[in-house]
Amino acid sequence: MGPLWFTGVALILAGLAVQWFVVRAQRPRGEAPPRALALPVRGRWTALNGPATKVPSHTHQLAQTYAIDMVLRPAPGPVWFWPVARSPRAYPAFGEPLLAPADGRVVSVSDGQRDHLSRSSSAGLLYLLAEGFVRSLVHPRHLLGNHLVLDLGDGVHAVFAHLRRGSLKVAVGDRVAHGQPLAECGNSGNSSEPHLHFQLMDGPDITVARGLRFTWQYLDDTGREHEGVPADHATFAPVDVLAEEEDLSGPRDPQESQGPDRTRS
Repeated sequence: MGPLWFTGVALILAGLAVQWFVVRAQRPRGEAPPRALALPVRGRWTALNGPATKVPSHTHQLAQTYAIDMVLRPAPGPVWFWPVARSPRAYPAFGEPLLAPADGRVVSVSDGQRDHLSRSSSAGLLYLLAEGFVRSLVHPRHLLGNHLVLDLGDGVHAVFAHLRRGSLKVAVGDRVAHGQPLAECGNSGNSSEPHLHFQLMDGPDITVARGLRFTWQYLDDTGREHEGVPADHATFAPVDVLAEEEDLSGPRDPQESQGPDRTRS
């Protein structure tokens, strides 16, 4: 245990201390009323890692206090050994359109990161954890992957993360209308499978902003209407889309199995 060993330990401890202070600095102060928004997707999605089940849903860092992940099912499930990873195209969420939840203005975009393979096995999950730690040491864009930030007015900003490379349909400064396509769901950044990471925050800079609460109007699989955020593993859809589906084919079986989920963001 020479000077290099002690230097390494000191750097790790210093990094942990800095991270602790950053997390505390981004902890929300007070409880502002939640912002009512439209769902940023079409079709039936499943909620994961959301604020209806746990707060903070992710961490206070990067304003993720009230963030939520959304996936499409059915999709390939996690395995122990093989295949170690899958193409993102094996997942139905990949390439799905993402929509503006309200009128706003694009203030930040990032594109160009690749859509990597899934982390769908035990080895892949371990790799994801190590990869996430390394990504957290550099710029946040390496965690978010391809992403965009919308200014919704009144100091509220929406973040869409893990977008498909090359799918952005807007640029910085563009005004967007409620329901307008913005990009496509991808698997860039710190992502185990194609999914959308969505959050609100009180400023445009994810490194200093604080998370904000939001609500959606949605229907569950039984046809019941809700105002809020769906709990983890709950399936949800926009009111108009689900109503159209039921008119065509009848209500979906509420007992349909969703299978295990291990999406992380």
